[in-house]
Amino acid sequence: MSAARRRPDAFTLVELLVVIAIIGVLVGLLLPAVQSAREAARRMSCSNQVKQLGLSLHNYHAAYRQLPMHGTGPTNERSRLTSAADNNNGTGFTRLELSYLVGLLPFLEQQSLWQKISNPMIESDGDRWPAFGPRPLVLKYPPWLTEIPTLRCPSDPGVGLPALGRTNYAACTGDSFYDAENGATVWTGPSTGGRWLYQSDRHAMNRVRCGMRGLFVPRYSTRFRDCLDGLSNTIALGEVMTGLSDGSNRTIGTSAPSKASGGKSAAQSVADNPNQCRDLGFFAPNRPGFWDLSVVTTYAPVSQRGFRWAAFHTLQSQFNTIRGPNSHLCLVGSSDTYGVAPPSSRHPGGVHVLMADGAVKFITESIDAGDPSVPCVYCDLLSGGANSPTVAGSTSPYGVWGALGTRASHEVIGADF
Repeated sequence: MSAARRRPDAFTLVELLVVIAIIGVLVGLLLPAVQSAREAARRMSCSNQVKQLGLSLHNYHAAYRQLPMHGTGPTNERSRLTSAADNNNGTGFTRLELSYLVGLLPFLEQQSLWQKISNPMIESDGDRWPAFGPRPLVLKYPPWLTEIPTLRCPSDPGVGLPALGRTNYAACTGDSFYDAENGATVWTGPSTGGRWLYQSDRHAMNRVRCGMRGLFVPRYSTRFRDCLDGLSNTIALGEVMTGLSDGSNRTIGTSAPSKASGGKSAAQSVADNPNQCRDLGFFAPNRPGFWDLSVVTTYAPVSQRGFRWAAFHTLQSQFNTIRGPNSHLCLVGSSDTYGVAPPSSRHPGGVHVLMADGAVKFITESIDAGDPSVPCVYCDLLSGGANSPTVAGSTSPYGVWGALGTRASHEVIGADF
């Protein structure tokens, strides 16, 4: 009698394929959940970073009875030449370009970095720097290259050159932008011998009182008592995503507004229509989040969102509440000038903001942002002296979002944002 045939001790090809298919299905089902869990953890970590900045801001105010000035630093009273400000022979100066983050360093457990910045520095290669350094654009000055973990959102992958030290957290300057590059302190120009006027120029102060409506006013000291709309109804800080040199219209400024017609200056044409960059058709076909680089002109690689934590310029560490979160930038000229600059993030659906009372909120992209084609509030344009069709002192024309950006415009915020 022949022995019974034994079954081989192995899987058949069909069985292996079935097992692989089952594993593939399970991975396909689980991977989105894993990615979602990771992003939720990164988002919570980002929220904690924003909360830390809020505590630092309140501690600073308790110590000095004012908020850190945005646009400050030692300067040369008779020169504003960038070539002179960048000198590495000990004569450089800041040109009043330091951001609010420099003043916050001791309150962010960055005392050692603060000591380096606030004292003169002589390097082994012979470079000499004054206290508070040169302009925050200078690559050779070591503190400006420093990456500060508290200033980085874990969801933002940007790292390294061409950026200097990056930041994902910017100051809110309100629901307008004119004249955010000068603010309350201006340079008189060579016709008068050249000198800085500290909150004493009549036209500059008129522009500040009219259009600088946020908690932070460039080159001007503000206090919590100035926030008449209530600290819980006013945004202090918020997220910005840093550039990846990918043509994103949320991180790269453009000179597109200079192509506008109608006889207005670039500043006035953007202020009169914050939607101008979209209306002029400068988005890439089928890619609304990117510029059409065959049409618009972009700037130097270093001129991208959040590339210089120590610089006060709009592109680097400011945002306004004109267009809603995660909308495009629309500057009026070079990378170091003003314009429509919404907050942005790499979190799906919105951005974190810090309210002036210290609360952290996640603001969705669907928040009521009014009509973005309504003119911003501005007064006394540098070119022509014109005033905005939106009257000075008006409530924000940009819905709940715009109202959250103003400190004293008397809007009533009834919606849960």
